[in-house]
Amino acid sequence: MTTYLAFLRAINLGAKRVFPKDDIRRVVGSVGFEEVVTHINTGNVRFESRMRSRERIERTLEKAFVEDRGFEVPTIVYSAKEFAALADETRGLDVENPGLARHYVYLLKDELTPAQIREVEARGSDKGRMVVRGRAAHALLEPGYQEGTVDPLGAATLLGVATNRNANVVLSLAEKWCGG
Repeated sequence: MTTYLAFLRAINLGAKRVFPKDDIRRVVGSVGFEEVVTHINTGNVRFESRMRSRERIERTLEKAFVEDRGFEVPTIVYSAKEFAALADETRGLDVENPGLARHYVYLLKDELTPAQIREVEARGSDKGRMVVRGRAAHALLEPGYQEGTVDPLGAATLLGVATNRNANVVLSLAEKWCGG
């Protein structure tokens, strides 16, 4: 069995996209995944599976979610090993960039092409910069960026299907679910 982490996009935002964590666990378990746990109510799920294809796992979950909820729930899946490596990169970027006001990690369904990476990383300004590593894009925001702005660097629309978590959540989940 392999341990996976799934990140659900755009749930529990308003009254129409409600998906409580108890229901998430129920649905994930109903399609055969085991040892299902969630972290807070923002769409962070850990489970075990014999399936090896990330794409197949994502399709299985997305189909089950739409059947249960009646709306699409884009889902981004990482193996625990992949997510631990992502946490290491996140930690490294924090060390290399002291004094950040915020560090958001966009978890990507698919890797970007080299041209897309250049376009995303070109979005830097005095507000901060974007760094793309594999299936993650890091928004490294400097003091003075406008808090509360959803996409202060104007790069989120370039990422394809993605969801973001702050660096603290990424590091906490890696510690809790990946052993570091």
